[in-house]
Amino acid sequence: MSGGVDSSAAALMLSDLGYEVLGVTLHLYDNETIGLESRTCCSLDDVEDARRTCWSLGCKHFTLNRKELFLNEVITPFVSTYQQGHTPNPCIDCNRQVKIPALYRFMREMSGEVFATGHYVRVEHTADGRHLLKKGLDAKKDQSYMLYTMTQEQLAHAVFPLGEFTKEQIRQFAQEKQLTSAHKPDSQDICFVPDGDYVDFLTRHTGHAPEPGPFLNPEGKVIGTHRGYVGYTIGQRKGLGVPAASRLYVYEKDPETNIVRLGEEFRIYRQELDANRVNFIGMDSISQPIRCKAKIRYHHAEQPCTVVQTGADSIHVTFDEPQRAIAPGQSLVLYDGDYVLGGGTIL
Repeated sequence: MSGGVDSSAAALMLSDLGYEVLGVTLHLYDNETIGLESRTCCSLDDVEDARRTCWSLGCKHFTLNRKELFLNEVITPFVSTYQQGHTPNPCIDCNRQVKIPALYRFMREMSGEVFATGHYVRVEHTADGRHLLKKGLDAKKDQSYMLYTMTQEQLAHAVFPLGEFTKEQIRQFAQEKQLTSAHKPDSQDICFVPDGDYVDFLTRHTGHAPEPGPFLNPEGKVIGTHRGYVGYTIGQRKGLGVPAASRLYVYEKDPETNIVRLGEEFRIYRQELDANRVNFIGMDSISQPIRCKAKIRYHHAEQPCTVVQTGADSIHVTFDEPQRAIAPGQSLVLYDGDYVLGGGTIL
């Protein structure tokens, strides 16, 4: 329970269905440590909000300290990925390494039957014993992209009460039930990065400001000075500060030389990619090429593609059409209609 409306509504729904509900909040960091004051999802204030919600529902509340785990498995890789010139997705790392495993283990320790979250996704259990992850009914709030790393064992014991509802319906439900979180705003951006300024976070966390370097055009000519390669992502156009006759886009970064290359828009399109850290949900592996659709970032529209498994932990994806701004470090998620087939980290 994050203290927000979604997890609070999920707890109430399960309680109404007759479950004995235990509320669990993961304490992942201290606000003071990362310079935040409000609108986060895992801070001390949110712990108190979750505790108050549990009290109002008449259920027990537990707070699990996972600050060290969060530092090692989310924040440190976040910093390292940017230093490599890639673009991380810490929310997916958190679900994969911290939140879902912690809830699953706690469920086992408490002799529970299932664990639940407030994600807008659905689970389907097949006759042959496979457990499938499906998109939430609300296309605008669907969070299946964020949970593609879940294992069969986790999905077998997972419940997502909000998957069949829209966000508007959940807000209305919470208001009718007089939940204190009914009008609480959703958390924004990355929970531990104040105001979305991840460069400032990297500077404070490492103690070193990004080193300026050259902007090069495709011919290798210096056309400006950047503020540090970590501050730019593939496909970026705004905030470059380089005068040009036509629009320029970041199409390549080289951490070793501290070079950022700018060029015309066509240079940020790619038709193929490789991904590792692959997790399959709809199958154990791919024995031959498959046709499906894929997202290369959370707000990306799914695109038709062909997928080939190239190793025990890797796949190669060829899109029917070139895709804009494929960013290493982001997650690729494969879909067959409403079903999540799996995904991996873009190399």
